[in-house]
Amino acid sequence: MTERPNILIILADDMGFSDIGCFGSEIFTPHLDALAADGLRMTAFTKAARCCPSRASLLTGYYPHQVGIGGMTRPCALPAYQGYLRADRPTTAQLLQQAGYATWCSGKWHVGGDYAVHQRSQWDCAGDAQHPLPSQCGFERYYGTLGGAGSYFQPPTLFDQDHFVDDFPEDFHLTDALSQRACGFIEQAAQAKKPFYGYLAYTAPHWPLHANEQDIALYRGRYTEGWDVLRQRRFSALRAAGLLDQSWDLSPRDEESHPWAETAHPEWEAERMAVYAAMVTHMDRGIGQVVQQLKACGMYENTLILFMSDNGGCAEFLREDGEEGRWPEIYSLPTNRGTRCKVGNNPQRNPGPAETFMSYDLPWANASNTPFRKFKVWTHEGGISTPFVVRWGDGGISGNRISHAFAHINDLAASIHAVADVPHPGGSGDLPALPGRNLLPLWQGSQGTVWDDEPVFWEHEDHAAVRLGRWKLVRANLTEAWQLHDMHSDRTELHDLACVHPEKVAHLAARWQVWADELGIRPRQEVVASFL
Repeated sequence: MTERPNILIILADDMGFSDIGCFGSEIFTPHLDALAADGLRMTAFTKAARCCPSRASLLTGYYPHQVGIGGMTRPCALPAYQGYLRADRPTTAQLLQQAGYATWCSGKWHVGGDYAVHQRSQWDCAGDAQHPLPSQCGFERYYGTLGGAGSYFQPPTLFDQDHFVDDFPEDFHLTDALSQRACGFIEQAAQAKKPFYGYLAYTAPHWPLHANEQDIALYRGRYTEGWDVLRQRRFSALRAAGLLDQSWDLSPRDEESHPWAETAHPEWEAERMAVYAAMVTHMDRGIGQVVQQLKACGMYENTLILFMSDNGGCAEFLREDGEEGRWPEIYSLPTNRGTRCKVGNNPQRNPGPAETFMSYDLPWANASNTPFRKFKVWTHEGGISTPFVVRWGDGGISGNRISHAFAHINDLAASIHAVADVPHPGGSGDLPALPGRNLLPLWQGSQGTVWDDEPVFWEHEDHAAVRLGRWKLVRANLTEAWQLHDMHSDRTELHDLACVHPEKVAHLAARWQVWADELGIRPRQEVVASFL
């Protein structure tokens, strides 16, 4: 291979471990399934527990606290939680751009400071020191949303290279727009005869539940048996596909979820999941368009394609209109169809159209994260484990393979730098060495492990974990005791062995604390008190 490879990262938003076909789902994702058939699926690839921290690690290769995104994007006086990428930590995009790569991003940014989506007059902060734009972080071309969430039909903070977009045609949908722009950026790189580093960061299937009727119709009536049956079916499919160890048990229904038989509005609940599934299928269709563009430009075989989600399924509930809380105030905005968005999970109206603003809620998120416990924000496996697919035809990654090796999102920057043959300057001067490891040998067929000899760490809003080899220590908050789990025999985290191996608990907890002190990690209460 003489030409430098292209690199394409495709990121879903708040999508659970079992939400695509090649990971046990009933959701129709033929294009992702085709990538998996031609590439490698990793079953133990982990992220940070939430969108901003995962994106910070993905873009830089560092732990999120090392680059100022230990929490979300709200401004904070604590350096590890400042809410925007540190200027003295280079992104992979910057380093590859300097090496001659065309760099582009189409999609959600959410690592560049806070934007109040309902206060358009305050967005002139874009591009200042506390609100770095993608163009200031190595991406020559950018189209996407600077903030975290909003309408798919009239997205707030949509930014096109150097200006906000305020006008939307009636048939606009953000998932389509992001796919189309990615195709255009690929074509431009081909015309310039340059390799590209592309970052396609979909907002789907993050709330709100917004989808086109033709996609919703594919799933209407398919979820009437409920989340309990769905979890069992997905668990069986994951096992049959060889994606789970046969000795692992399905985690029980989350304690905050009621049985489907007790659901007060079963038709409405089934419709919510139908819209969520429609959003995943819509995203998959866009991925198919991007793959077709790569083929049309003769770039497909020499493009390293990486697909993942930023964290597990999201259990967040959107409050009703008029209730106390921030949701209605922030998101109850006019639509591009002459109506006003009504915020909240109200069974009296169906999700999907622009006038609604709903989430699919905890019980369905529990199904999305089958077979694991917990959700986005938690550092249990349900919060940090998502599908991962890698394909690179010219790069020696053979098809239809499964790897159960544990890996972490920090590893992607180290791997991309190895693939592009662009050294990272970390470890010299004041710039820390990258904490991740090169996964390319593993992707190409090495049977070894990556992380048995050193620990990997997590922290988000007092949720914490450390993994060393087969052992994982995890806690939900500062008041709960650490739990110890054997990831080889119990990755669904059902059997706490802390009392059996107190010496391992003490050792791993001490390692975690040293790491936390080095990175400036603080309790959530102290972080909140430091908000600016």
